[in-house]
Amino acid sequence: MNGESGASYREAWRRSISSPEDFWLEAAAGIEWITQPTSALAVDGTATGSWFPGGTLNTSYNALDRHVLAGRGAHTALIYDSAMTGTRIQLSYLDLLGRVAKFAGALRANGVGTGDRVIIYLPMIPEAVVAMLACARIGAVHSVVFGGFAATELAVRIDDARPSVIVTASGGLEPGRIVEYLPLVEKAISLSQGSVHTVIVRDRESVPGSAANYHDGSTDTVWLDWADEEAKAAPADPVALRSEDPLYILYTSGTTGKPKGIIRDNGGHAVALNWSMRNVYNVGYGDVYWTASDVGWVVGHSYIVYAPLLAGATTVIYEGKPIGTPDAGAFWRVVDEYKVKVLFTAPTAIRAIRRVDPDLLELKNHDVSSLTSLFLAGERLDPETFHWANDGLHCPVVDHWWQTETGWPICANLLGIEELPTKPGSATVPVPGYDIAILDSQGRPIEKIGKDGNIAIRLPLPPGTLLGVWGSEDRFTSSYLTAFPGYYATGDSGHFDTDGYLFVMGRTDDVINVAGHRLSTGSLEEVLTLHPAVAECAVLGVHDPLKGQRAAGFVTLKAGSIVDHDVLAAELVALVRENVGPVAAFRDVTILDRLPKTRSGKILRKTIRQIVDGEEYSIPPTIEDPTVLDDLKRALSASVS
Repeated sequence: MNGESGASYREAWRRSISSPEDFWLEAAAGIEWITQPTSALAVDGTATGSWFPGGTLNTSYNALDRHVLAGRGAHTALIYDSAMTGTRIQLSYLDLLGRVAKFAGALRANGVGTGDRVIIYLPMIPEAVVAMLACARIGAVHSVVFGGFAATELAVRIDDARPSVIVTASGGLEPGRIVEYLPLVEKAISLSQGSVHTVIVRDRESVPGSAANYHDGSTDTVWLDWADEEAKAAPADPVALRSEDPLYILYTSGTTGKPKGIIRDNGGHAVALNWSMRNVYNVGYGDVYWTASDVGWVVGHSYIVYAPLLAGATTVIYEGKPIGTPDAGAFWRVVDEYKVKVLFTAPTAIRAIRRVDPDLLELKNHDVSSLTSLFLAGERLDPETFHWANDGLHCPVVDHWWQTETGWPICANLLGIEELPTKPGSATVPVPGYDIAILDSQGRPIEKIGKDGNIAIRLPLPPGTLLGVWGSEDRFTSSYLTAFPGYYATGDSGHFDTDGYLFVMGRTDDVINVAGHRLSTGSLEEVLTLHPAVAECAVLGVHDPLKGQRAAGFVTLKAGSIVDHDVLAAELVALVRENVGPVAAFRDVTILDRLPKTRSGKILRKTIRQIVDGEEYSIPPTIEDPTVLDDLKRALSASVS
């Protein structure tokens, strides 16, 4: 495995900051260009600049064609494993290339060209990967919307991106239920302003509905069958795109209620992701790499679809859950069956397994010796979960930190360069290209080691990060660049320790003010998870008429834990008093069966706070199960009475 040419982490990071031109042009050599860039970064008057100006390439070609042309066409590119249907499919690089080229031809036959937008609204099936790469092949800009999103939310994204085509399926599968997509797509189109002229539908035997029998004629949109369109299409060749041309739009929640469309470019994205696979994850040709996430999220874009294929690895697309499909050994079964080298998922998935199978009894039924590392990201990894996974799996557990906006890791333990000692609670060190500072509210550097502040990244950002916000340069600037001039504001708080390890303590709005004392909810959550009965927890600041805010804890219990709730609450209050001190004034504990979460596993802290404070709230479109909010309200009512 060729990482950073044998260089130590510190040398690699310093070179990326002091000599970014040399560093990133060397990294760009890992990508095949149609027109080779002669410089890495153009400072073109924008705050972030343009990466690899003058270079032209095609991302789909780099993910597929070049591997086939290099004689690796027979190698497995994609493994599809559906725990919901029992389906198992493996596609070689040659197979996947053939399907992508044909579907790209189908899109082109339906009027899609370079720069046009296509919304992809699909479950976790191979067609999701095919559709994304097909768009990239002809220069169309894809926008993947999580399958099953509400029609109103889909309509908002249609009106913002103005796609001409939607690619969808008859529906998705969740444990115990079927989610039909076509009624949602039909309603979204009727609510939108009319940009969509074609819907291409992939039928699924397990879900009712098809293009042929669903459309009721209430709109002018033409509904077509995926298989028919693919069969009659002529394969499309990859087109040359400028490095700075957009590859995709991915929507993330905005503070105004209108989602922000994060734009990713082609050149910087390909270079950064290819570099990250070898240097962060230590993965290359022929390795089996599994990201247990969804293509609707940035993790799925980067590390289910693009990065593994750019690196010539085998990617796993899994339709199922960490528990319940059928049991808490689901992940270990997949690792065993396909000899997965690296598993990447969210801490929530690991906590779910821990809650149901705290002694890892299911792990004993599977051979996971192929697993060399477990990477976790998406939310803060509490030290207790870290120790449980690290001790149980006997391979490095890497907590790394990044965002939708960056598209690849900001901080990590870079296993392909130099494996550093781990520190529970830390995302380890800045990845080369990221120059991180801890700033106070006035934008001044905080010199004191260990003191929390605003985490900011000095401009320009490295390649692969956001190009802007779709349709709104002002929104890009106001959201990320104005708080601290010269820096990108991450919106997270944290601190460095004496060894340069970064501890991300949570979103800046998760810092609460109790009678003038600023407390990190992440620090309080660490304390609650020390209790042996606690599986998961969330701490947030709720309104207090005397102190302004007070900390309230919400916890779930490990499977098999039988405790008196009043006794547990008292023990948790005592734990916080012992570890944080009386200044926390912590006394509110609510015990729940489930925490409200998004489908990507993030706890809906804002929604919980709004319910506790009696504010009006809307059910987030990303929520995994809306009924959990009713359970929360019942638990709160019981605690009051």
